[in-house]
Amino acid sequence: MVNRFAALAACSLIPLGAAPIASADPGDDGPPPDNGVVASAEPGVVTSPDGWVLTVVAKDETQLPVAPLTTAVSSREYLVGGTFTGTVTGSGKTSLNGGTLEAGYQIGCGIELGQVRLIGQVGIGTSGSSIPGANLLPTGLSFPISGTIEIHAKPGTVSTVTVDKKTFKSAPVRVTLKDTHIKVDGCVGQSFLRSYATLTSSTTDTDDVVAYYGVTKAV
Repeated sequence: MVNRFAALAACSLIPLGAAPIASADPGDDGPPPDNGVVASAEPGVVTSPDGWVLTVVAKDETQLPVAPLTTAVSSREYLVGGTFTGTVTGSGKTSLNGGTLEAGYQIGCGIELGQVRLIGQVGIGTSGSSIPGANLLPTGLSFPISGTIEIHAKPGTVSTVTVDKKTFKSAPVRVTLKDTHIKVDGCVGQSFLRSYATLTSSTTDTDDVVAYYGVTKAV
């Protein structure tokens, strides 16, 4: 009897010692939080008819969506940044007189909030009690209100926000942005954000323009 009990006890201990130990899966933490860093698009380049090569480029771009200060669901706010540079090179046949570099952002809204109306009706109600030998006398009034809210949404729009416009006498020219606050109201659909920069090179009789558009970010 003693030997039989010892054998059973030994068998019961085998699966307990072989049981695997649960470990946390690193993939269960979910995606990392948005740090705002975005890739930059290819530079904008153009060669003018008189031989000048205009280039506008961006780097170190950030676009971080933040909670609106108004807490309104129809508001969109961002902290943005980046460095935008314009150069004019080559051996043109004309004399350069400088130009401008404009940098900013374009915000696209899928659905824009339009007119909001309250459609309903108001009634008058009375309540009373009977007094022996007299008619029903009202003792209170009520004003019931019923209706619905009607919202008219408008097609989406694109808003262009110019952050800085720098006039220069000779290139290269640069605009650097850091934690610049951008806000748009009345957007109830998905929104999209991208940077832009426009370089204009001038001569006595001409203007040559080249534009850069960053990678579109859906937020």
